[in-house]
Amino acid sequence: MSKLYVVPTPVGNLEDMTFRAIRVLKEADLILAEDTRTSSVLMQHYDIHVPMQSHHKFNEHETSETMAQKIAAGLTVALVSDAGTPGISDPGFMLVRECAKLGVEVECLPGATAFVPALVQSALPNDKFCFEGFLPQKKGRETRMQALANDPRTSIIYESPYRLVKTLEQLAKICGEDRQAAVCREISKRFADTQRGTLRELIDHFTANEPKGEIVMLLGGLPEAPKEKKVHKNKYKNSDPEED
Repeated sequence: MSKLYVVPTPVGNLEDMTFRAIRVLKEADLILAEDTRTSSVLMQHYDIHVPMQSHHKFNEHETSETMAQKIAAGLTVALVSDAGTPGISDPGFMLVRECAKLGVEVECLPGATAFVPALVQSALPNDKFCFEGFLPQKKGRETRMQALANDPRTSIIYESPYRLVKTLEQLAKICGEDRQAAVCREISKRFADTQRGTLRELIDHFTANEPKGEIVMLLGGLPEAPKEKKVHKNKYKNSDPEED
């Protein structure tokens, strides 16, 4: 039966690949890859010899409908991105939507994604959180930052190492320098690193130590205002003592 499989791939360590993901890729008729050159390294490592075709943000608008029709006609397709789960700040949404329109079965395998380990190891509250992904570069950027500043949940932000310090400085200006945050770099890779502290402390650290690699930022939520203690009046305090 034809189907679209959305297959997560490692964000760092190739050993993070699941057994099922390897099997699905080997059994697919076609693999759609964000970058065939990047994905070919993974395919060679796991001895996967299936035709690949490019599917990225520059062509998905034109190709998603046609590809969904091919899947509906009987093709089994596996969709992968360069790293992590397709559709999460990566191409994938448009193809999934087109398949859904045609009634084509879509199955996303559980697997690697960068923000979950970053959130857990940040030591920030993770019972409720907001995934922001990449912030707008120009229009609407400050508006989004203001919204995150007022959100009581932990916010997850993807950022380039070249813009990290600037983004931290902008957030500090809006949220205050004492807002708790964390920066996770190179998750699951050899030089993985997590820095925790206030926005001011993170600015100082990454100004002195140039950030490199894939970045996940985590911004602590807006702290709750301290609750006022209720004063219980003693209704007998000012009453006259009973006379015998």
